[in-house]
Amino acid sequence: MERTAMSDREVERGVVLRRVVAGELSVREATPLLGVCYRHARRLVARFRACGVKGLVHAARGRPSNRTVPPVYRAQVLELVRQYYGGPAARGPGQRFGPTLAAEHLWTDHGLRVPVTTLRRWMRAAGLWSRRRRARPRHQRRERKAHFGELVQLDGSPHAWFEGRGPPACAMTMVDDATSRTLIRFSPAETTWAAAEVLQAWIAQHGLPQALYCDWKNVYQRPPTLNERSRGEVPLTQFGRMCAKLGIRLIAASTPQAKGRVERTHGTHQDRLIKKLRLAGIDTLDAANAFLEETYLPAHNARFAVAPASPVDYHRPRHVRRRADADIFCLESSRIVGADAVVQYHGRALQLAPSARIPKKSQVLVRELRDGTIHVVHVGRDGRERHVRWTPAAPRLPKPQPVPVRLAPTVARPAAHHPWRQQHVAWMDRAMRRRGLPSVQPPIEILTPSHP
Repeated sequence: MERTAMSDREVERGVVLRRVVAGELSVREATPLLGVCYRHARRLVARFRACGVKGLVHAARGRPSNRTVPPVYRAQVLELVRQYYGGPAARGPGQRFGPTLAAEHLWTDHGLRVPVTTLRRWMRAAGLWSRRRRARPRHQRRERKAHFGELVQLDGSPHAWFEGRGPPACAMTMVDDATSRTLIRFSPAETTWAAAEVLQAWIAQHGLPQALYCDWKNVYQRPPTLNERSRGEVPLTQFGRMCAKLGIRLIAASTPQAKGRVERTHGTHQDRLIKKLRLAGIDTLDAANAFLEETYLPAHNARFAVAPASPVDYHRPRHVRRRADADIFCLESSRIVGADAVVQYHGRALQLAPSARIPKKSQVLVRELRDGTIHVVHVGRDGRERHVRWTPAAPRLPKPQPVPVRLAPTVARPAAHHPWRQQHVAWMDRAMRRRGLPSVQPPIEILTPSHP
């Protein structure tokens, strides 16, 4: 089987199994890294020694499950539950049935045998059941993780770090939960690029952590929209997509107290780091980041970092050849190719090369790097990504607008023989005669009306 058919999880398992075969890890120490039980970890080690990385691919991949339930049967069961055993979630009259009781009545009343666990999964997916948990004590302290890299807390702290001497800044801080080892990078604000920069620096120093603990913010995680909720899609921010490609689990904290380790670290830095920046006379972001890397962080970690409970490092190496940094640390969005092989992206028209042979109305990925570089990627049916060359498209000619014709204003003047002029001359002549003045001579072809 080709290597391209392997998933990221299988490739990561291959890295861990190489360490086991080389003697760096024991099977028991590698079990939590593999995410399986101890017995299955032994099977994976034996299969890896016999077949190499090809043996990690499941033999049943691509085959339909032998236990698949027909969709018609599932729809019939959910319709019966919705019709007879549904209701409000609150206690009181008309309360809905739970999965266990609903399964019993489906068998006794309708002759349909459905396992309780299967029915519970179906009802949750259809919105017919949600488990209500008892309230737990809030802000309960938890123990540290046992391994370095098992959980890393990430948060930004906008503060007057330069005390008015320099521009506003935000300290992007990462703190390991097991050791309190800290990494800080200054950025203008808590943005996607700021979070990606500090994560990239952590990976360069230690490797890929198992999980990140962060806030419920649009930078890290966001709630699903109505359309995403109706389609059953999991919402992903740009930073969440980066972590998903790297195999890092993103955990959102419901309260600031849940990630109290990094919150308390902010207080320490807002006291100590501000004063040290003042003594050093630093007032720019570049100088502050250089001071952090060379002076402040080595001394801070040497004093405040602690030894983990287990000596096993849970960080994983970064596979640059499998996925380049430009394909991960970028802003990715999906676009549709137009009939003229042009892709519209934020007011720019990207003309795809004719040699790409991408059919119209197909979907491509547009990836924008931090320096503004844009890459267009086409994903084939086999899942392989192919970069497509593009050039700026010629601007479209505006549609000709009809020019309104404005006529010169005309002044309507009565002709010399107009009845209005005749009547006016008659009135003027009568007025002159009453005053004893000579009468007005009528114009040519105008007859003065006779008066009684």
